[in-house]
Amino acid sequence: MAVALVAKGIVLGLAIAAPLGPIGALCINRTLERGFWAGVAGGLGTALADGTYALMAAAGFAAFAFALDAVSLPLQLVGGAFMLWLGWTSFRPRPPVTAATVGARDLLATTVSTFFLTITNPATILSFAAIFAGLGLAGAGDRWSAALLVLGVFAGSMLWWFFLSGLVAMLHHRLPPSFALWVSRISGVVLLAFGAIAIGMGVKGLLG
Repeated sequence: MAVALVAKGIVLGLAIAAPLGPIGALCINRTLERGFWAGVAGGLGTALADGTYALMAAAGFAAFAFALDAVSLPLQLVGGAFMLWLGWTSFRPRPPVTAATVGARDLLATTVSTFFLTITNPATILSFAAIFAGLGLAGAGDRWSAALLVLGVFAGSMLWWFFLSGLVAMLHHRLPPSFALWVSRISGVVLLAFGAIAIGMGVKGLLG
């Protein structure tokens, strides 16, 4: 039973983390700029946020529905503004940084930024709630079962980010120097687009 719950959580974590959106683009960009551990640090922030939302969904989404509804618009606006800022910084010229020069403070900042970017996206908890409900896992029994599910989700998310960061870091040396620049620009465009959409939907919600 315990192994099955962890396995289900790992599959859910992989399913939520794998689609390449603004966070995936950001982690790829950080890996190219600063090395493998910078990409993993970004993934850690996302995995922590995924685990937080998975815990809420496993404990019973209905208990959090009212609170989520109250903060969804502010979260959407703040998250959108943060994505716009990250997108803008992707276009700012800066010298390349090797993995050896990245300190703990830089890794912590990367983790915090991706955690904030993920936690301010209410769609994440809706995704978890829908998947948990569809699989009959919402409000899954006792606290031990919920903890195992959350552990699995966190592990699955981290597995994906280790794989993605490792793949990008490994291929980095086989790619032309201009590749990192173009990835940075594409990452910036993706973040700007998602940020503009988030703010537009938030403003529409406030006016509507």
